[in-house]
Amino acid sequence: MTVELDARAKEILRGNDRGGYTVPTHGLYPYQWNWDSVFSAWGFSTFDLPRAWVEIETLFASQKADGMVPHIIFHQVDPGYFPGPDVWQGGGEPPTSGISQPPVAAILARLMWEGDRDAGRAAITALYPKMVAWHRWWMEHRVVDGVAVVTHPWESGRDNCPDWDHGMAGVDGSNVGEYHRRDTGHVDADMRPKKIDYDRYLAIVYAGRSMGWDQARVLAEGPFLMTDPAVHFILLRAMDDLAAIGRDLGQDVAEVEGWAETLRAAVPDMWNPDLGAYDAYDLKSGQWANNLGTGAWLSYLAGVENAAMDARLTKAWDKVRYGIPSADPEGATFNPKRYWRGPSWAVMNALIALGFQRMGHEAWDARLRRETADMIRIGGFAEYHDPLDGSPCGGANFSWTAAIWLTWAGRD
Repeated sequence: MTVELDARAKEILRGNDRGGYTVPTHGLYPYQWNWDSVFSAWGFSTFDLPRAWVEIETLFASQKADGMVPHIIFHQVDPGYFPGPDVWQGGGEPPTSGISQPPVAAILARLMWEGDRDAGRAAITALYPKMVAWHRWWMEHRVVDGVAVVTHPWESGRDNCPDWDHGMAGVDGSNVGEYHRRDTGHVDADMRPKKIDYDRYLAIVYAGRSMGWDQARVLAEGPFLMTDPAVHFILLRAMDDLAAIGRDLGQDVAEVEGWAETLRAAVPDMWNPDLGAYDAYDLKSGQWANNLGTGAWLSYLAGVENAAMDARLTKAWDKVRYGIPSADPEGATFNPKRYWRGPSWAVMNALIALGFQRMGHEAWDARLRRETADMIRIGGFAEYHDPLDGSPCGGANFSWTAAIWLTWAGRD
């Protein structure tokens, strides 16, 4: 079974390869997505290391002058996807979106490099200053009082998770006009964000577009602004990994280490005492999200020790069978099949497991690996899975789920 799944995972990555970049899956996502692409590179590194480095190099080839690496790169026009480059108007050639996505590149690039330092030295040497520039962009344009923020739910990578309900409620989506979604033509609408969500997503895009994607204005004037513990913990871990890469390359990493300390010092500011967990905060309304989910679980990735989080994690985890749910199973908004409102994501399980490994939680790492592997055996290489029964949800033949099988879940 494992050998068959190994072969199928490689087949999926090769099938989604568009020559220098990988699409998440055929049809539903026909372009290069930022963090999907880096996970695909990690998967390629297990059987085609040169191709893996090309994936990240292609991603960073669209880096903006200010250092931002966009969340979508529209390499080829595909009328089957909405909203496309004509809606975003993010500039560039190829055109891009106007926002970014969680900065996992340094985390996974370090893992790739450690797999074969000689083969990856030229690539990591060229990528290092570009990753530094991207991290600088995050610090200058997406960190407020030491805490990472997002200006669009899509920037978090967790589009419709309950974290954003407060912030989205303050976005007026009534004037976006008529549009035709394409995502619900590929997968069950009950597994996707609702129309009211899309109305507001588009309103935020139109606001950024009207500002010419001036990132200072987007941060100050955009209709959505929430702190995001998930992005914060990813960025903090990425800073630590970037500094480690820089030291190995003989670079001066004082600036990167300083950014890491800024982020680390702000971790207590993300603690919601009423929730008893790390939580998102709406800077527009001054309200906590009051949601226990992925943002809190990624504290392990950043090496954050917190006994209270251990207790909250085990309680939520024990309510499901396959991996860690993306929202609290006891929460009122929990839905085991709707995108980021409850399903288990192999890719998030892998990031959380990297945290378990970092912190010496060997039993948790083994359990999460086993449950994720079982989930993939039951539901295949789906975009995400129902955490109660392992059934497939979202898109099929998904690149990053295949990558997670090859790099972590399917390995003894």
